[in-house]
Amino acid sequence: MLTETAGKRYLGACRAMSIAPQTERLMRARIYRPAKSAMQSGYANSKDWVLEFEAEAARSIDPLMGWTSSSDTSAQVRLEFDCAAEAVAYAERAGIAYTLSEPKPRKAIRKAYADNFRFGRMGSWTH
Repeated sequence: MLTETAGKRYLGACRAMSIAPQTERLMRARIYRPAKSAMQSGYANSKDWVLEFEAEAARSIDPLMGWTSSSDTSAQVRLEFDCAAEAVAYAERAGIAYTLSEPKPRKAIRKAYADNFRFGRMGSWTH
C-alpha cells in the first residue's frame, strides 16, 4: 500500500514523465531533397527526401587533441523517405518542428562537342 506522501510523489513523477516527450518537440528538422554530386554525372542518392535534425548545441574543440565534438547526438540522425509527404507525415506524427525546402528545378543546357568548332563561335579556338 502506498502512503499518502508516497502516492503524491509517485503521481508527481508520472506527471514529470508525461511532460518529457514535449521537450522533444523543441527539436527542429530540415526536410529537403539533396542535390546531385558535382563529381559524377548520375543522379544516385539525389532521388530520396532527407530529414536531418538541426544542431541544437555548438560544437566544441577538444583542448588536447583538437578534435571537434558535440553533446548533441540528434545531429547524427539522417532519415530518408521516398517522397516529401512521407517525411512531413513522420515529422508531424513524431511532433518534430520542420522546415520543408523544395528543390530548385534543374536548368538543362543542351551542348554538343561540335559547337566547340562551329563557325561564328564567340571565343577563339586555339591548339
